[in-house]
Amino acid sequence: MPVPSDTPRKIYVVMSARSLPYAQCCLESLARNAIEPIDVTLITDDPSDKKALTTVVEAFGKNPGQRWTVFDKADADDRASLLYADFPAIRQFREGHPCWRKITDPPLFAQAGEEMIILDPDVYFPNRFCFEPTPAQGLLLMWQRPNCLLPEATVRTAFEADIPMADHTDIGVAHARFPLDWAFLNRLIVELGGDALPRSMHVESIIWAALAKESGGAYLDPATWYCFANSVPSRLRRRFGQSGNDTLAALDIAHFKCIHGGGVAKNWFPEAERAGILSGKATLDAPTPAKPYVDFPRAKFERKFALRRLAARLGLYRILGSE
Repeated sequence: MPVPSDTPRKIYVVMSARSLPYAQCCLESLARNAIEPIDVTLITDDPSDKKALTTVVEAFGKNPGQRWTVFDKADADDRASLLYADFPAIRQFREGHPCWRKITDPPLFAQAGEEMIILDPDVYFPNRFCFEPTPAQGLLLMWQRPNCLLPEATVRTAFEADIPMADHTDIGVAHARFPLDWAFLNRLIVELGGDALPRSMHVESIIWAALAKESGGAYLDPATWYCFANSVPSRLRRRFGQSGNDTLAALDIAHFKCIHGGGVAKNWFPEAERAGILSGKATLDAPTPAKPYVDFPRAKFERKFALRRLAARLGLYRILGSE
């Protein structure tokens, strides 16, 4: 059995207080089930968000070997003006969609060579667990069967600019080390459109997919670091009456270090937790195998959006309903 290090794992979560209805139980699951010491930095928006998050973490963030700290955007702005002084596109990018700050803001609180484990606020930890080792070089990202490389026009711009992207990337959990390649990131943002980028949260996924191909790394083991797939069969089952609790109960959570509840699934977590559905009994403290990144080819991109347009014409999305 591996012996956890005494060195705290460096965790970052960029989130708004508006996410607390589902995020609170996710953060509590991290505090409850992390075997290793953890140093968690929450980065939020304005002073009222900071106050709300501070109140929440003060209620549970007092476990031995754990430190929880909350910063707001103003706390980060002064650091950004220094770190990104020579990278105007990155500074501008920080002012776009709030989700984009998951890329730019954790490094503001990191030291040279230090790991950064970046979590979405909708990641739930059902079992006692250890994080994977953070590689000396490159990124670790979660794997999902589809990808979130959107909007279509921005992905098309990436292909036109010959920007390689990894397929299947999910950004519920990311491992990296400080610093990232700021010159590459600044150039990437410019090539994708700079200030003209659409204010879509999914642009973040394009950035991570391109960083993955540029810096190297691998996918976290998808059988252990599980991303909920909001697939057509799953949506049809829910359309015909399957509840969120039933959907989560069908998962084999005994093997999961985490569940990324992307999309609608995150809203099921609080009720499922109260029902005991997410109360895992396993201890998952061993490292798990990573799998190499694969490319997202242009032919697959064109096929994906052609099928989406066909599905829309056939009325499939009306049958599935909006979520």
